[in-house]
Formats: sequence, C-alpha cells, structure tokens
Amino acid sequence: MPKSRGRPAGRGRAKRPQREVRELRLSDRLLRDAASIGHEERVLEVDRWASGWLGQAWLAAGLGERAPEHQLCLEVVGRVSGRPSAHGLAAVAALRRVAPPDEWSLLDGTIETLSAHHPVPPWFDEPAVEPLRAWRAVDVWDSEHVLFVEYAGPVPHTLMAQIPLAGGVLVECLALLDPRAAASWEELREPGEAPMPLVESPVGEVLAELADALRTTDMTLPRQDDEDFVDLRALAWARCRSHLPGWPEHTPSGDAERDRLLDDFMARPADGPVDDSAVRSLAELFLDYGEGYLVSGPLCWSPGSVGLFLADWLPRKAVLDAEQRAALPEALRRWVRFALDRRGVPPKWIDPVVQAIDAFVPAFTEAFDDTAAWGPAKQIAVELAAGGVDLSDRDAVDDAVRAHNAGRLARYLTEQ
Repeated sequence: MPKSRGRPAGRGRAKRPQREVRELRLSDRLLRDAASIGHEERVLEVDRWASGWLGQAWLAAGLGERAPEHQLCLEVVGRVSGRPSAHGLAAVAALRRVAPPDEWSLLDGTIETLSAHHPVPPWFDEPAVEPLRAWRAVDVWDSEHVLFVEYAGPVPHTLMAQIPLAGGVLVECLALLDPRAAASWEELREPGEAPMPLVESPVGEVLAELADALRTTDMTLPRQDDEDFVDLRALAWARCRSHLPGWPEHTPSGDAERDRLLDDFMARPADGPVDDSAVRSLAELFLDYGEGYLVSGPLCWSPGSVGLFLADWLPRKAVLDAEQRAALPEALRRWVRFALDRRGVPPKWIDPVVQAIDAFVPAFTEAFDDTAAWGPAKQIAVELAAGGVDLSDRDAVDDAVRAHNAGRLARYLTEQ
C-alpha cells in the first residue's frame, strides 16, 4: 500500500480564523459568581456580596461618572432578561438590597418578571436590618472619628467606620465586626495612644455623620481604593443614606472675632525676642489655614494637620519674606500651644503636636524652595513681589494682577 504523501498545499479543510478572546466584563464575572448566593441563608453575606460587586463598579468608573454603579446594574439586567435563570434572579435581588435608589425601578421590574418563572431566594423577603445603638470615638485633637453602629437582625453585627479629618473628611476604613464590638474599644487601644474615649450617641446622628463622610469621600480623587472600603461602601450607603444631611454651611469668623483671637495670642509672652509684625502676619496665616482646612475648627491642630500644613499647603500656597521664614517655627509652636490650650487640651497632648513642627520643618524648607511644587497663585504672588508690589496692600495686588493678566493676554494674541 503506497504511503501517503500528504495533501497538496491548498487542499483539505480551510483553517478557521482564530477568534479574539474577549475579556470578561464585570457583569459577566458577577453572574458567574451568583450561584454562590442563591441558597445562602445568611442575608448579611448576601449584602456583602452585592456590595463588593457594586464597589468594584464604583472604583472602575470614569472620574466624571455621576452614577458609577448604573452600568453594572444595566448590564446585569440585560443579561438575565435575555437568559432568565434562578441564579440571575438571585443576582438582581441581591443588588437591589444595597443599590442606590436610582437603580431600584430597573431592578424591581426585572425581579417581578423573573420571579414569575423562577423561585426567589430564601433571603428575598428579609427586611433591612435596624440599628440598635451607636457610639462615636473622637481623639483628643478632634482629628479622627471612629463610628460604631450595632445591628440585630438574623446575623447581629456592628458596622464600624474610621474617619480621619486632618487632611479633610475621608472614610479611611469600613468593617463589619462582631456584635457589641464597641464594648471592646478601650481594650484594643495601644498603651500611650492619645485619648479617644467612646461615647454612646443617637443612632441618627452617627448615621448622618457617616453619610456626610461617605459623600465627601465619593467626591475625593483619586478614589479611595482600600479593599475593605470598596467592598462595604454600597452596604454602608444603604444603611445611612436616609440620614444624609444637607450641605454644611461654612461660616468664617467675623473680623472682630479674628482680631480678638489674634490680640489674645500676641498678648501671650514669648520665650525670647520676636519680630511682632512677622509673628502676627504668620498668626493670620495660621488662622486662615485653620478656617479653610481644619474640619473641626480653626484651633483644632493635630500632628497630622501640622505635617500637611508645613510639608504641603504652606510650600504650595504661601509667600513668606525672610523675616517670616525665620520666625515661622517658633511662631507656629506658640500658635499651636495657644490654640490647643484654648480648647482645653491637656499639656501632655499638646507636646506631640509641637514635636511634629520640629519633625516637619526640614520637609517645609526643602519643599518651599522647590519652585516646581508652587501652585499658580503662589507663582504669580512671587512674580508680583519681585516687581515691588506690596502683597499686604489688597488694592495694589488687585491692580497688579489685572495688569499681569492683561499682559499675558496681549502676549497670547500677538503670538497667534
């Protein structure tokens, strides 16, 4: 029998073009995982599951997206409507428990359609859990809050939120803890940590603070990507959204109040000879920073806020002359002692804030002289000062800025 010599080129079956492998969308992965919750009996685990997927959608959404979870809900509904199944119904029902209100109509309609042909999950009729008690822990500088909300329900638990304030309100961490976790708060504190007593507070007030902090965190870029926060963000919102307060009104101190505060500060004896004009101008700067950036009030300085002021804000925003730079470290030490003493902070806990000044002065010196780190306003201010403009004369500054802008416009037009 003759041996085969193979098929001539071009004969036989044509090769199939290879299909490009499509990356699974988030909704695809969610639906693949939905079988894990269809028969889940612990409704808290269902809420956590849905919250985790919504959190991934929120984190991956574009920066300008106003409804970051909407696309995920829309894709899931589209998929399960085309191919109805029990696990698809479970996925939509789970999302409905913690999704934003704008998604409820879409999800409810899909649940109604699918439930006509498939049984609803065992946890479907479980109501939202009700809060029992709440606590708030505030550190001695009012620069960090920790919130606890205790829940009963089929699985008793405690929702905890850690919210630092030194650089602006931010929910840094969310966690689901054992019931009565608040009772163990003092035991968990390390010896020597700054006092942070836990105080029982009205549930509505604590949930309102959490909602306000979540709103601010959602607006902060880049988005908070802590894994626990992303996983529990939607769940936390579902628990506190109905308590969301209106936007707080910022009421700056009046001129008379500011002058009285500055006069009281200047009346305090200094440790040595000082340039009173430089110190007072710096104190005005400290007060401006406090009113604009210290969430808890203009006198609520902490080690963290000192670090941000010296290493970040001051180098980017402020223009200081030689006298002010020389006076800055001691003037800030005096101001911090004055501010915290006025708030009633014990001397033992004023010392760490003063020590933070010494720790961050080298970072200030390095950053202050780095022109690449200056903000636009500071760049213009330095240019005006170099041109002989008195930066303390508002009218002179306004005239110079107008001339500066007119000059830039003229240069732009002539270059076109």
